Amino acid sequence: MTRIPATIFLFIVLVSSGCQGPSSNTTSFQVKVSEDAIAAIESLGLDTPVHGRLFVVISRDDSREPRLQTGVSGVPFWGIDVEGLKAGDIIELKADDADVRGYPFESLSELPAGSYFAQAVLSVYTKFERSDGHTVSIHLNSGAGQNQWRAPGNAISTVVNMEIDPAKGRHYQLELSAIIPPDNPVPAGGSLQQGNPPDTDRVKFVKIRSTLLSDFWGRDMYVGANVLLPEGYDESSQSYPVMYMQGHFPGGSSPLGYSDEGEGRGRGAGLSEYWRSSSSPKMFAVTFRDANPFYDTSYSVNSENLGPYGDAITQELVPYLESQFRMIPESWARIVAGGSTGGWEAIAMQVFQPDFWGGSWGWCPDPLDFNYHQIVNVYDDENAYFTKNEWHNVERPNARNFDGNIRSTVRQENHLELATGSNTRSGGQWAVWEAVFGPVGANGYPQPIWDPITGDINKETAAYWRSNFDINQHLQSNWETLSGKLDGKMHIAVGDMDSYYLDNPVYLLDEFLNKEAQPKIETEIQYGRRKPHCWTGYSPNNPGEDMSTKEFVRIAADHIASNAPANADMRWFRR
Repeated sequence: MTRIPATIFLFIVLVSSGCQGPSSNTTSFQVKVSEDAIAAIESLGLDTPVHGRLFVVISRDDSREPRLQTGVSGVPFWGIDVEGLKAGDIIELKADDADVRGYPFESLSELPAGSYFAQAVLSVYTKFERSDGHTVSIHLNSGAGQNQWRAPGNAISTVVNMEIDPAKGRHYQLELSAIIPPDNPVPAGGSLQQGNPPDTDRVKFVKIRSTLLSDFWGRDMYVGANVLLPEGYDESSQSYPVMYMQGHFPGGSSPLGYSDEGEGRGRGAGLSEYWRSSSSPKMFAVTFRDANPFYDTSYSVNSENLGPYGDAITQELVPYLESQFRMIPESWARIVAGGSTGGWEAIAMQVFQPDFWGGSWGWCPDPLDFNYHQIVNVYDDENAYFTKNEWHNVERPNARNFDGNIRSTVRQENHLELATGSNTRSGGQWAVWEAVFGPVGANGYPQPIWDPITGDINKETAAYWRSNFDINQHLQSNWETLSGKLDGKMHIAVGDMDSYYLDNPVYLLDEFLNKEAQPKIETEIQYGRRKPHCWTGYSPNNPGEDMSTKEFVRIAADHIASNAPANADMRWFRR
């Protein structure tokens, strides 16, 4: 799970560059759009005039740009939707106007007087005319996952030191003068989408146009993969099994944290040396680059709002990889694993596509049962933000330390996301859950699971979630056909003090699998005592210690080997 920031209440007025400035004495920011910024946005193939969301971010600290200091515990910022921006336009953000949302302050007028560093950011949206008949404007992934504060093509101002006193009613000036550049150049005829990292000797970066997704979104859409080769791949003609490692957008990083230089620390210690050694099993490790307009990963399933990402992966991307590399194109030779969001993806892919995958490891998975959507019961609770009784409203926690101390609340993080993007366009964790699990709303954007301001839960949406993406419910409803296909294939680990309360839905799934389910199948569920997010299980070799990535490679290889057919070429398997 990734967490992203939000904004404050403001109002925006578009004024042509020649228009008279504001006449009121209300504190405001006037943000000018430069010709250079518009030209740079166009040069990357993004839509102009610009529809998007404009932010002003404030910080007392100039060690980093203010845009890089946002978050649920981060610096204040304000934002609002804009349309049709052209070079020379001036946008005025005024305090106390209801069309603007802010975080953590409700109004710019609440900002204490003082010396600040200010920066404007324009998140550039793309227009999609989807095959479902809806037209939406939303941020197209541009090679940085779905982080609007770092996304290539988004416009930014220089950082300006200002003395700000909201009580004095001054107007502060900023200019969008440049864009955030791509990490790597976009090749001629290429696309920003999913980035363009260069190949290395051991890691190959693949990107393809998905016909399925392009048809759904009404414009070219791409998916990609980072492929770590088995050691000795170029000197051999044999084929190898594949570990698909799920999670957030990997950018140009190597699967498993592999590095040709030096060794990792903690969980990754010794992995790179082991991968290169003669004693390690020889396999591919692959991560997906499937950032989309709502988030930095697709959750690897088909959904009404994101489109057929599940099919795009299994029917387009994986077959393409198997045609380009010597991968064994059989289910027994494909395992999927991941943590947090990747943990949910790993279990969901195995459950919803049981014949395609040969085994799954879901570590600290996102909610597998929506009786605990983190800590909210979307079926029985009336409100997501508070537990209520006759005399008291108690705010629900969102994140905790392993000792129980609360880091943030559900309301805080949802209000942060609401300020970052209206209509579920924040690019954040709660937004993508609404996009993946829920139906399309009447306006073409995801139908909210609860009112984003009050937290009141929509039971119609909750019923849709139950019918389509509650994994525990899906298993119970389809156990007769699924049980035989999942025997020995599901492995789950979670800390019993998971930072986001993700242990609770695992307990419910465990109760079904190991008490109620008939027939019984082999599954593995581990709980880590006082372990936070994201715990991956205990070491098989060092009792009481956490499993390392190196150890997991061996576990995955042993599982694949034990399920290989009698006539399989097993030269890849080393002991």
